[in-house]
Amino acid sequence: MCCLTLAACSTKNDFKPLFADDLSNADYDQAVWSMQDGILTANADQAIWTKDQYENFVLELEFKTDVNTNSGVVIYCPDKKDWIPTSIEIQIADDHHPQWKELAENLRCGAIFGHKGANEQLVVKEPGNWNQMTVTAKGQQIDVELNGKKIVSANLADWTSGTKNPDGTDIPAWLPKPYCEIQPKGYIGFQGKHGESGIWFRNIKIKQL
Repeated sequence: MCCLTLAACSTKNDFKPLFADDLSNADYDQAVWSMQDGILTANADQAIWTKDQYENFVLELEFKTDVNTNSGVVIYCPDKKDWIPTSIEIQIADDHHPQWKELAENLRCGAIFGHKGANEQLVVKEPGNWNQMTVTAKGQQIDVELNGKKIVSANLADWTSGTKNPDGTDIPAWLPKPYCEIQPKGYIGFQGKHGESGIWFRNIKIKQL
């Protein structure tokens, strides 16, 4: 069906900020998360969530890591209180740190955490630099771009096991739900600060498909 007006078409197809400048449309701990000069950051290991659920979308954002950062973008979350085993996490990490270089590729930056690693490593910039990430989620198809490179393409229907990935690698024990059973709709969240390593986000925008 065609839009009745060009304005209506433009509104539907344009990107819009995921969070308001005052975070009034976010679900978060005000003692942990803050937005200043368009930069979103946290001082503890708690997530910030959308109040609305999303399906079939393109999510664009920029992030900046600290030394040894461990964070992530969470999509398709049905339960904010118990999100780890029921959602999809796109990992954000300081892969330049020795700790991350020793880990499996599906635990490093840009990976679908514990399930599919990026097809190229060290695409993330060194700490202190801004990175651009695009996550396209259309049903069970998830694609991730990092700094202009398409690094992950995954169809969740391929994950019929909760213990083994399609490539034969082990899935972390705390992620036992087969991804083929994950509902392709949910809240969007961002992980906060782990330990002493910070994380910063800006220009977070979404377009629904």
